[in-house]
Amino acid sequence: MKSEGEQRAGLLYGIGAYGMWGLVPLFWPLLKPSGAVEILAHRMVWSLAVVAIALLVVRRWAWVRELLAEPRKLGLLVVAATVISVNWGLYIWSVNTGHVVEASLGYFINPLVTIAMGVLLLKERLRPAQWAAVAVGLAAVLVLAIGYGQPPWISLTLAFSFATYGLVKKKVNIGGLESLAAETVILFVPALGYLVWLGVSGDATFGPEGAGHAALLAATGVVTAVPLVCFGAAAIRVPLSTLGLLQYLAPVFQFLLGVLYFHEAMPAERWAGFALVWAALTILTWDALRTARRTRATADALRRAEADAVSKAEAEAAIRAQSPDVATSAAGAGAEAAGRRVESSTSGE
Repeated sequence: MKSEGEQRAGLLYGIGAYGMWGLVPLFWPLLKPSGAVEILAHRMVWSLAVVAIALLVVRRWAWVRELLAEPRKLGLLVVAATVISVNWGLYIWSVNTGHVVEASLGYFINPLVTIAMGVLLLKERLRPAQWAAVAVGLAAVLVLAIGYGQPPWISLTLAFSFATYGLVKKKVNIGGLESLAAETVILFVPALGYLVWLGVSGDATFGPEGAGHAALLAATGVVTAVPLVCFGAAAIRVPLSTLGLLQYLAPVFQFLLGVLYFHEAMPAERWAGFALVWAALTILTWDALRTARRTRATADALRRAEADAVSKAEAEAAIRAQSPDVATSAAGAGAEAAGRRVESSTSGE
């Protein structure tokens, strides 16, 4: 059981992580005129540097040998690295080309996509409320597709790529910092190769655009690693249900930035689509909280039953341990009572 102070710290870490992820659309436009692929390559290269420093500080290297001994996990991490690079690159491109609202939609519908993938790939069984949420989510995608004149491919690609990433990470099952280190090692060589090619061809912006711009590109490693560290600190301090609610902070911030700061258009059909998505998420959240409450109640009942059973067993054991004395006392009490009855009958005669 975590202390109240630890839970409060975990909540602050979680708000910090999702808050930074939600406000990151303010950062990517600062990197112009760098293109999305160049920014992505710098993000991969500098993330490895930041993660390596973090691993040196915490001195966690044993996982490297264990990972190298498991080719299947290495293969899954290659898949994870590929998928997350698609997600990162498309997200950067979306923000810098004026599609912040559509990008936020991708992270709103990500929980629904994750549930759908659980049914299709893992044969998981859904509760009625989850089926309802998925159905409302599909209706939202249909409404948005009609409104856009085409499927919201940015949102769908972001949602499916991140859901796939989560599925692969679940199968790999290593820590967040270690996983990011492995993924960035895998991505480092192609990313560095691309940056070298840009430099040789004269198209690189790192350097020619000045020291300030170069520093901002290097800061992509910090922008990537710091929220992940905060998330890791939150994950071990607060319940999963709390993290599930906090995850909506990031797309909410992104949506508000898209509408209020970047002034992206929100026609009626887009509002209708978003309203349906939010309704689906409300159903999903209500069901998750209800299920968590029932699970806690069942667990508490089981703990009480076990405690009662232990107390009863201890009491019975104590009685058995004292049985000779108890028997002697009982025999003495019986003899005394019999004597009194004899005396009484004698006096009566």
